[in-house]
Parts: sequence; C-alpha cells; structure tokens
Amino acid sequence: FRVTPQPGVPPEEAGAAVAAESSTGTWTTVWTDGLTSLDRYKGRCYHIDPVPGEKDQYICYVAYPLDLFEEGSVTNMFTSIVGNVFGFKALRALRLEDLRIPPAYIKTFQGPPHGIQVERDKLNKYGRPLLGCTIKPKLG
Repeated sequence: FRVTPQPGVPPEEAGAAVAAESSTGTWTTVWTDGLTSLDRYKGRCYHIDPVPGEKDQYICYVAYPLDLFEEGSVTNMFTSIVGNVFGFKALRALRLEDLRIPPAYIKTFQGPPHGIQVERDKLNKYGRPLLGCTIKPKLG
C-alpha cells in the first residue's frame, strides 16, 4: 500500500493500522473476539519504505495469512484487503500499489471456463487485470 498518514500519525502506526483494518481489526469490542485466537488471521505490516521524492508518503508492505481468505474466491480476497480500509481516518490517502498472491492460493481459483484469451476477446480488454466484484464496507 502507498500510505499518506494524517499529520502526527507515525508511518509505523499507519502501516499497522492498515494491516489490522484490512484483516481482523475493528474499532469496537466484539463479543466473538474471545471465541478464537485472531493472531492466526491478522495481517502484519512487516516493512515500510519512504517514497522517494514524496513528502510523508510510504510504501507499507502487508502480509496476510492464507487462512484469512476463502479458497477460490477473488471477491473474498479483495473485499478483505480493500473493502473497508480506504475510509480509515488515520490516513490522508491510501492506494493499493501491488499485490502478490502465493501460487498455492492461485491454484484454488477455478478461472474462466474458456481461458483468459476468450474472456479478453469478449471484453476487448488487453494488457491489464480484469476485476469485477462489489466492494462492501464490511465482510462477514
């Protein structure tokens, strides 16, 4: 994520907040928190780099455990990662810059029945990712 924290918010706090808000974090106490160990599902900001030439902008690297996501569901993955975090008040701006998906998780996606080239030809869209999902404020 490219993160621009609000004034007074350190980049480490902003990165940790993005990781939490885009995985298991919540702004309120939830009674179900005690039913399971959430550590297994937490996103973690593991590295932060300042963006060269940009004041108060940082690239925050966030890792998510695969157990957080439903197998074979692109919608679930994207809703989890970007569904609610963009309205987070500790940030002035936020942009998802890159996403790396482990091969083990990619293998759970069924994909289009005719192959990607047929889908691209139908849509006349080439050279970019094809995404289609409804982003909801909360998942679950």
